[in-house]
Amino acid sequence: MKNTKLGWIGLGNMGNPMAKNLLKAGHNLSVYNRSLDKTEDFKEQAVVCQSISELLKNSDIIFTMLTNDDAVNQVYQEISKEELGGKLFIDCSTISQECSLANAKLIKDKNAGFIDAPVAGSTIPAKEGTLIIMAGGDEKDIERAKPYFEKLGKLTKHLGANGSGVAAKLSINYFLSLIYQGLAETVLFSEQLGLNRKDMLEIINESACGNGATKVKTPLLINDNYPAAFALDLMLKDILLAQKAGADFPLSQAMIDTYQDAHNKGLGKNDVIGIIEALK
Repeated sequence: MKNTKLGWIGLGNMGNPMAKNLLKAGHNLSVYNRSLDKTEDFKEQAVVCQSISELLKNSDIIFTMLTNDDAVNQVYQEISKEELGGKLFIDCSTISQECSLANAKLIKDKNAGFIDAPVAGSTIPAKEGTLIIMAGGDEKDIERAKPYFEKLGKLTKHLGANGSGVAAKLSINYFLSLIYQGLAETVLFSEQLGLNRKDMLEIINESACGNGATKVKTPLLINDNYPAAFALDLMLKDILLAQKAGADFPLSQAMIDTYQDAHNKGLGKNDVIGIIEALK
């Protein structure tokens, strides 16, 4: 395993700490990012590649963590121009099933393996290596990837064939978006009734309503400051993907309207719980 050469494409808020956990585990790692400034942290321990082609030549297993369908399509179109036989690609991006399945076919047609492996958890679990990895792909590819998944997360769930990992990611983020809107509305409602925000959040977190999502957002709500651990615009992207995939329930459109309104008010780069600013 130590002789396997790993590659990582996409060093954003999630990709950066995830790639660093592979380095901490002692793995041979090459990295590539379109914006070279994001590779600065890796120059001492990793091979910083100037192109995707260079990274592929240096790597047996390649992780990708990219923003959206367009970015994934662009990168995998470039990847598909190279000789890929025997390599394994693991895409951790949150994208549509349609996009994921199309790129899985593209890579498999080149005699390489493909796993869709999006993750549950934001930047803190990414740094701590405690993400939940939702994987879709062939059993032999999952087994090959498991030693590396163990450095990135606390749980790996093999959910079935390609596309099932993305399905789980869209489902869990749909639920999260409901939690965050409910939390924001509850905080605002309690304030209308004259309660202190800190007191209400303590009650929520100590009650049956409390969970990891409410607890991690509590400091942001108390400070009324929303630096992005998971940007609101990314959540909007994900719930629109869920809608496109068939999420059509009583709360769906109301929730989409809230996140879209927050985006329209210029709050998209704030943390997702910053929807409270739009709801005010």
